[in-house]
Amino acid sequence: MPLYEHVFLARQDASTQQVEELTTQITGVIEGMGGKVTKTEAWGLRSLTYRMNKNRKAHFVMLNIDAPSAVVSEIERQERINEDVIRYLTVRVDEHEEGPSAMMRKADRDRERDDRGGREGGFRGDGFRGDREGRGDREGGFRGDRGPRRPRDDAETTAATEE
Repeated sequence: MPLYEHVFLARQDASTQQVEELTTQITGVIEGMGGKVTKTEAWGLRSLTYRMNKNRKAHFVMLNIDAPSAVVSEIERQERINEDVIRYLTVRVDEHEEGPSAMMRKADRDRERDDRGGREGGFRGDGFRGDREGRGDREGGFRGDRGPRRPRDDAETTAATEE
């Protein structure tokens, strides 16, 4: 049977339990029509690049499916009817990826980075502003005690350099 990767996005105001029930319903349709789901991954609530149907976030779920094309047509038909599903995408693949998907590996990598203490060696690292000493009191606005800035006239500058 052909192999598919199917990803669907559920509305942001749907609870995690509702998304799990929707996933169970789709899995039941697949298995009822003679296919099987080899892997299910819930990627969680993630921000969308742009708003879709007034949603800025969505619950992402990926299913690895081993089923005939009629099964895929049926689950896509049911997802079009379901109000909780914002978008879906089904891609036929030659073989399923072993282990966690790229999205899950990225989530693990991000979690490890957060556990280590955030940004290390990033742009504008520690001490970028703290190494300036003797700045004094900044009363009187941005220019300090030097007074207001006078606009420079380019003609004055040119005449001064020519003399």
